[in-house]
Amino acid sequence: MKRFLLLLLAPFALLLSCVNAKDSAKEPLEVGDPAPGAKALNQDGEPVDLEELYAEGDVLVYFYPRADTSGCTAQACSLRDEFEQLTDRKVTVVGVSTDDVAAQKAFQEKHGLPFMLLADTEQEVMNAFRVPARMGSFATRQAFLIRDGKIAWLDLSASTAEQAADVLKALDTLEG
Repeated sequence: MKRFLLLLLAPFALLLSCVNAKDSAKEPLEVGDPAPGAKALNQDGEPVDLEELYAEGDVLVYFYPRADTSGCTAQACSLRDEFEQLTDRKVTVVGVSTDDVAAQKAFQEKHGLPFMLLADTEQEVMNAFRVPARMGSFATRQAFLIRDGKIAWLDLSASTAEQAADVLKALDTLEG
């Protein structure tokens, strides 16, 4: 009898596990959600704990597919060009891709990027932020502004050349 019940209930258990997995799989974060904690190495090979950065003030965590490609360079250079305005407003900028430490360092140096880049080779930061991967391992372009440990603003289809302008507008809205 026990075996019969197990066989009878097995399909329902499988269905339920699939439904639960679907519900939790890569549902985008929303404004007001707690900011995800994650750790990765920066462009210098030093460990970075995002939760420690959140404790220091506003943090922009932006994701890009690949270092030194045209769109990713435009996005990074947009933030570089407005970096003074962002830091005047107490925003720490953190770029994230699945590139390794050496590629992140080369990208930073080539384009004079004054902010840190995380080498998320194991996709731990991507997964924490629920950023989908394209072609298996490339992050989709997204941006998250963290304030007081929560998502204060997000852009799930982040711009390339206008990334800094979008963030500055969001800051104006949040502070206005």
